[in-house]
Amino acid sequence: MPQSTIIIPSRMASTRFPNKPLAQIAGMTMIERVWRIGKAAGCGSSVWIATDDENLKRFAEGFGAQVLMTSPDCITGTDRVAEAAAQLSPQEIVFSLQGDAVLTPPWVIGQVLQAMLSDPTLQMATPAVQLTGKALSDFVASKRGGSSSGTSVVFDKRGNALYFSKALLPFHRNEHSPDRTLYRHIGLYAYRNQTLQKLSRLPEGLLEKSEKLEQLRALENGIPIRVVPVDYKGRTHGSVDRPEDLAFIESTIAKEGELL
Repeated sequence: MPQSTIIIPSRMASTRFPNKPLAQIAGMTMIERVWRIGKAAGCGSSVWIATDDENLKRFAEGFGAQVLMTSPDCITGTDRVAEAAAQLSPQEIVFSLQGDAVLTPPWVIGQVLQAMLSDPTLQMATPAVQLTGKALSDFVASKRGGSSSGTSVVFDKRGNALYFSKALLPFHRNEHSPDRTLYRHIGLYAYRNQTLQKLSRLPEGLLEKSEKLEQLRALENGIPIRVVPVDYKGRTHGSVDRPEDLAFIESTIAKEGELL
């Protein structure tokens, strides 16, 4: 049976938020929070932090993490995960858990990994949440207002993605239809390591360039992506991009409690 590994790409040299992994969130650094989320995901997964910074390596090892060193030339988190995963078995299932995804429920990671472990034909898998009620109306309103935040996804009857977009998918002629179905994509991915290595070597595609969504590179090259519907169980989705996001994250934790 294939093994699964969670890799957390993390870098200290972010231009928008220098030393971001060490930012304190309710008494714990961001990187340790995300590492603990990965450890709680289950499925027998090992958890590694991938970084190019020796100081971060020593800090992470201090709280018990395993660390894979990568090149400082990695452009994206996916590039860093791919470089780190190249040191693992080609048969490994690799889950990319972004180092700032501090509100990710561990069971969401577990469901995506379980889908990959249960079906050896899957090359990639990613979670999505069905939006209903206020969450649906708020998402639609934000898109009508021109927001590029948030991605929708449509998939076939087997659960394989047909398309991802910053636009609303699918288009509804009747905006007030009670049957409206909309899934918001969660930007987390599990890969067969062989697929990840292949993707990392492919050039940027036209759709990817237009939408600024790197998962479209897989679809443009005929690599299917299984969409796994997940339930956040009332938890709020969120991550840290800039220093001002910390206040929102801390207020969410104060209101909803710790994930672990």
